[in-house]
Amino acid sequence: MTKPTSSLNALNHSKLPLSGRIVMFFVRHIQQALASVGEIWRTPVSSLMTMIVLGVSLSLPAALQVLVKNAAVITNSWDNAAQISLFIDSPRSEASIQSLLTRIKSDPDVSEVQYISRKQALDEFQALSGFGDALAYLDDNPLPAVVSVTPTTQASSPAKAKALLKRLEQEQQISFGRLDIEWLQRLQAIVSIIQRAVFAVALLLILAVTLVIGNTIRLSIVNRQREIEVMKLVGATDAFIQRPFLYSGLWLGIIAGGLAVIIVQSLVWYLDGALVGLLQLYDSPMSLSMLSLKECGFLLLFAALLGWLGAYLSVRQHLKAIEPR
Repeated sequence: MTKPTSSLNALNHSKLPLSGRIVMFFVRHIQQALASVGEIWRTPVSSLMTMIVLGVSLSLPAALQVLVKNAAVITNSWDNAAQISLFIDSPRSEASIQSLLTRIKSDPDVSEVQYISRKQALDEFQALSGFGDALAYLDDNPLPAVVSVTPTTQASSPAKAKALLKRLEQEQQISFGRLDIEWLQRLQAIVSIIQRAVFAVALLLILAVTLVIGNTIRLSIVNRQREIEVMKLVGATDAFIQRPFLYSGLWLGIIAGGLAVIIVQSLVWYLDGALVGLLQLYDSPMSLSMLSLKECGFLLLFAALLGWLGAYLSVRQHLKAIEPR
């Protein structure tokens, strides 16, 4: 009686030196990886449709992540542009005001200080309001002098900016201060909700991708049931039989990840063209950020791991049910 083929191979390989066994290990893996590509190529239509579905599924959370990343950039830029307006009691001498400005500038949480005198405030109001002629009949300037304070980057968050405002309002020359930051808090709350939505959608789509790949591998196992039975009859181990299916899931994941990168980058490029035209009206140079090289690599690696996981779960479940008769 002749020994099974896999047993003969194992016997022959056991006679090889350690370096030879390592080389043969990688050779077998390369052969099975290439063979799995051939299996995918034998059914191009169904494989292509599967990869497109997987690519679209992976592109949705990736696109939402790009949206969150750009929203965070916009929020940070608005944080840095937040300003505190301090209204000075009238009348105050020039020396008293200069002393106040010096103390404000020495505050470690203050990045920039701009002083707007009562006359400058009235001139600006006349230019912007359109009531220049009517304001000329006023006996006295009703507008107070204003100190515009820009917090540092570290102090531009809503909580720290409020603490800075409260501290500056304690100055003797200050009547009251104003910090318009409620809109920023609402924006940050919206961004937080979007981040949670991205996480939830990503989990659902990850589950969908795993199930789709698992079902694809299951169909492949069913189609090759007779071949698997013969391989088990000649002594092939489960690890040897399942390896091509694992590589098939890995290739499906990698190709789907590549399609997802192309879809997301194309979508961002398309939207950025429309956004640039809008921002030019406001003289803003901002543009949308695409997926970075590191993020693209992470998406490909994550898609490959999902493909391998889906194939592994499917193979472990269905391969044991096939026994030679």
